[in-house]
Order: sequence, then structure tokens, then C-alpha cells
Amino acid sequence: MSPDRVIYRAASERDTIAFGRRLGRLLEPGDVLVLSGDLGVGKTCFAKGLAQGLDVPAGQVITSPSFALVNEYEGRCPFFHMDVYRLERVEEIVAAGLEEYLYQGGVTAIEWGERCPEILPEGHLLVRLCILGDLSREIVMEGSAGRALTLLERVKQLLG
Repeated sequence: MSPDRVIYRAASERDTIAFGRRLGRLLEPGDVLVLSGDLGVGKTCFAKGLAQGLDVPAGQVITSPSFALVNEYEGRCPFFHMDVYRLERVEEIVAAGLEEYLYQGGVTAIEWGERCPEILPEGHLLVRLCILGDLSREIVMEGSAGRALTLLERVKQLLG
């Protein structure tokens, strides 16, 4: 099955966060998102929006987990924000215990997750961010099975 796709153009950082928040409101325990894109494209900014949509308290600061590998937040369900940029092999990801987070009943967003397709569940949602201008971004969401297709349909309805 070929992937289904939704494309959104965010005009600013605020717009990127707002779109992440809208998607976050649709997420349920067990959902896995792969956040892909160059350094500085706004993956963590998008994750801030996801956290807002998951009702992570406003006082919680959402930061890049580049050195911690995973940051955990409590909202209406646990939110696990990972960054596997510094890990070069799937074996390192597994050894760090990151694969286990995918099955702990929370929402998981993995920056650079395309590097470890072997551990991703079939219904994960790929979210690629690309720079269009100084602050504008193209956000391309793709999925080819299960929950990802459901999310894409619901995002299409949101965007009208």
C-alpha cells in the first residue's frame, strides 16, 4: 500500500506549534510519530505543540532530548519525546532501552526516528519538516497502515 499524505505549510514558529497542538489533540496512547528533518528545522518546536495538545501542563518546559535521549512528560497520557541523532546503530537504541517506550501506553515522538525503521511499529506516523523560508515550514505527514491512516484522515478533516 502506498503512503497516504497530508501537507501543511506553517508560516511561522507559532504556526508550527499550533499545528502540532492540533495534531496532539488527536493522539492516543500507543501512537508513535517519527519527526524527520534537518538540524534546526523545528522538530522540537513541533514537539512543543504536540505536548500542548496532550495537555502537558504549561509550566513544563519542552526541550530537545538530544543529550538525555528521552524526556518524559505527564499530560492526559504520558508523552515520550526522544532524539536518536547521537545514536548510530539500532543496537544502541535497543541497548539504551528506547524501544521499550514504544509499548508503554504513551505517545512517543522520535526525532531522527527514520534512522531506526526496524523498531518502529507498523502504524507509526512520519512527520517531515522542511524549511521554506526564514520561519516558514512545510510539514509533510505520511503513513501507510493502521493508526497512521486514521490520524491522516482526521487531520484532513481538521484542515477542511
